[in-house]
Amino acid sequence: MAFTAKIHGKDTSREIIAACDSEILGKTLVDKEREIEFTVSKDFYGSETFEWEEISESIGNGRNVNLIGNEIVELAIKNNLVDPKSVIEIDGVKHAQIYSL
Repeated sequence: MAFTAKIHGKDTSREIIAACDSEILGKTLVDKEREIEFTVSKDFYGSETFEWEEISESIGNGRNVNLIGNEIVELAIKNNLVDPKSVIEIDGVKHAQIYSL
């Protein structure tokens, strides 16, 4: 399984790691009940692809992390990087955010 990721603000205190399942890149997820429309944009999630082993260390060390996709969120949960209670679903796709203060 390949993932797409981008690091925003690299080498600053405002670093954000954005990563998603590659197959949902460019899709718009809609949750009509909660009135959420979420686009998994290339601008935010980037265009570089990585295997889990390549990206997991960045996720584990990241100050602010944004993950979307069933595969990447499940791997993050399995590796104790994300608390499953903090995961939401948008249009059947798992989404998690990690913030370090």
